[in-house]
Amino acid sequence: MNDIVNQAVTALTEKLAGQGFDGTAKFEIQGEGSVIIDADGVRASDDPADVTLSADVDTFQGILSGDTNPTSAFMTGKLSVDGDMGLAMKLASVLA
Repeated sequence: MNDIVNQAVTALTEKLAGQGFDGTAKFEIQGEGSVIIDADGVRASDDPADVTLSADVDTFQGILSGDTNPTSAFMTGKLSVDGDMGLAMKLASVLA
């Protein structure tokens, strides 16, 4: 597991801080790896998910730091979503 994925796991764990998450979401960080969020928490994994969000490293780091709005990233094509759009929107509200 590389540093980018480790940082994503840490940042997402802090953002979720005890909040439950129904369903399974995967962040695919282009060229780096994947992170899964589900009822068990956050972990580095490439398991199947209900929704997959894909973006480059800069976009994910911006989303995690709060500098990039996930909805804006999606609308401008920087973030792609495959699967349950409702779950993606729920995740975006948790990350905001």
